[in-house]
Amino acid sequence: MSLPSLSNIDAFVRAVEDGNFTQAARRLHITASAVSRRIARLEEELGVRLFQRTTRALRLTDDGRDFYARCQHILAELGEAKESLARSRNRPTGRLRVEVPQVIGQLVLTPALPRFLQAYPGIELHLTMRDEVVDPITEGADVLIRMGPLTDSRLVARSLAMTRMVAVAAPDYLKQHGTPAMPSDLSHHQCLGFLRQGVVGEWRFKGPEGITRVAPRGAFHVSQGATLRDAAAMGLGIAWMMDFMVTRELATGALVTVLDTYAGEERPIYLLHPPGRHLPSRVRVFLDFVKTLFAHSRAAHSESSAP
Repeated sequence: MSLPSLSNIDAFVRAVEDGNFTQAARRLHITASAVSRRIARLEEELGVRLFQRTTRALRLTDDGRDFYARCQHILAELGEAKESLARSRNRPTGRLRVEVPQVIGQLVLTPALPRFLQAYPGIELHLTMRDEVVDPITEGADVLIRMGPLTDSRLVARSLAMTRMVAVAAPDYLKQHGTPAMPSDLSHHQCLGFLRQGVVGEWRFKGPEGITRVAPRGAFHVSQGATLRDAAAMGLGIAWMMDFMVTRELATGALVTVLDTYAGEERPIYLLHPPGRHLPSRVRVFLDFVKTLFAHSRAAHSESSAP
């Protein structure tokens, strides 16, 4: 036997509560004859008679009274489910799994997390910071942030920002060791390299003569972006970093850029999530939150770069 239609059940409950088809029809915004047809179809679906119909009033049969009691419970639970769903839309809840590169997790997300978690106390955030590319579907990630070209076409990608590489140093370091005028001058400086899988990456500058590649040489190299930034701010040498990583330090003067006439390479940053027409509210609010973070970062960097 197929399940009774909810619209037929609703018409039955309304008729019981109002005592007649006419009043039930007004509440349902349909005609009295439509209410009568719905109840007739419900009786046919159930194989029982629910009302003893008289010219004066509707009277429930024994089966009708039993079914009405059960329907009240069912409709109450449906109402609670709808209210719960509405609350979850307004107040996002549940576990949110986020995958990000270490440098973004350390320098952009982590400092701002107290604000996000305070705004959405119902969200349980699971943040994984790693640089190796993983299968987001297998890992069950809700949101990913990736830098550079994309290869996974199964995900929905949203452009987040375009970051540019900049050479930075502490003013005291430059006062003591001088300011490089061209990339070749870096051979006379302490260059702080970023280690990726144990290898120091090269620096690439674009100038009038084309692309210049520099193999950074110095006394200190590290695989953590936050430590690299701090080492530069302490005056240990010149670092090659993405602009969003040093926004605050450039604004305060703890670091300054060098070799500004040589453009650093640009790298796109993307927000990604699995496909789906209706994103859970916890995913939507996190996407909006991250976009705001990078928008503020770009604005602050533009102000710090202004003459």
